[in-house]
Amino acid sequence: MINPATRTKSIELSLIRKMFEVTNPDAINLGIGEPDFNVPENIKNAMKKSIDENDTHYTSNKGNIELREEIVKKFKNDNGIDTNPENIIVTVGASEALFMCAQAFIEKGDEVLLPDPSFLSYEACVKMAEGTIVPVDCTMENEFKLKAEDVQEKITDKTKAIIINSPSNPTGAVMEKEDVKAIADLSMDENFLIISDEIYEKIIYDKKHYSPAKYSDNVITLNGFSKTYAMTGLRIGYLTANEFNTEQLLKIHQYNIACANTTAQKGAYEALTGPQDDVNKMVSEFQRRRDLIVRRLNEMGYETVNAEGAFYVFPRIEDEDFVMKAAKAGVITVPGVAFGLNGKNHVRMSYANSYENIEKAMDILEERVVNG
Repeated sequence: MINPATRTKSIELSLIRKMFEVTNPDAINLGIGEPDFNVPENIKNAMKKSIDENDTHYTSNKGNIELREEIVKKFKNDNGIDTNPENIIVTVGASEALFMCAQAFIEKGDEVLLPDPSFLSYEACVKMAEGTIVPVDCTMENEFKLKAEDVQEKITDKTKAIIINSPSNPTGAVMEKEDVKAIADLSMDENFLIISDEIYEKIIYDKKHYSPAKYSDNVITLNGFSKTYAMTGLRIGYLTANEFNTEQLLKIHQYNIACANTTAQKGAYEALTGPQDDVNKMVSEFQRRRDLIVRRLNEMGYETVNAEGAFYVFPRIEDEDFVMKAAKAGVITVPGVAFGLNGKNHVRMSYANSYENIEKAMDILEERVVNG
């Protein structure tokens, strides 16, 4: 056996993926964070056309210039972020963008603030860069929202970065404008980096999304097409940062990936420039499912915050065997502790599944787990 690199020894394989190994393939999956919708037809057609025209060669390392120009417009119109095509990098999903940030800026001895709970990839990327994780409590009492005063308490002279995610995976929480702006101000006053994962930005209900990069230059904004346009397997994302930070990020991207998938970039261009009807329909359906799952869980006695974005709920469930019982009954969920210590006594459920399947799943949980 060849010994692995030290950096891998503290990394565990995803608990989300492990859940799929303990149940049968016919189980209702409330574990995976993937829209159950298909890629819109106009995006499919754009990609087919690009292949037919043999437009399958390398693009610039940073990505197709026409796509980057559209991303600039998107940032301006949607987020109030002023950027330019040279400060955009098209990535292999937001996951690559996150990994790039960690590798380019975090090193041994650096402290990185992480909301607790938060998406498990954040912790893994920080650990692989040999950074030290400093959790910031996001509790049910605050509807799991990251608060600026809690962040300020954790800042030290070793603080290098904070990773924020609004709307949030795993909780569906949406940060308030005053907290986004206050944390942005702190990043300038205390000179640390904000890595802002905005992949769920468009999947939001009765709230408004605010980007910290509107208020601070110390921000790397990550986004992508996987969630908004159901393009998960096409692996296409993007980021923007100031000129200096973009150059550092490009060093990681260039020698790791070279460039993002050419065909997927064509689809992404069509996603931004084409009609948005499918996005609006998808978000409306997610909200309908959110209302269903929150109501049913609360009726079962599982206290559940009315998630304001993304497609997850994070009910308080103190039965330590709940996840295994649910899996054996035919419903896949994810233990909340996978997302941090504050996830203990919680379970993540995704409602990126059909309304009918969610109804069935709730019936199964009520009949075979709660009353079984």
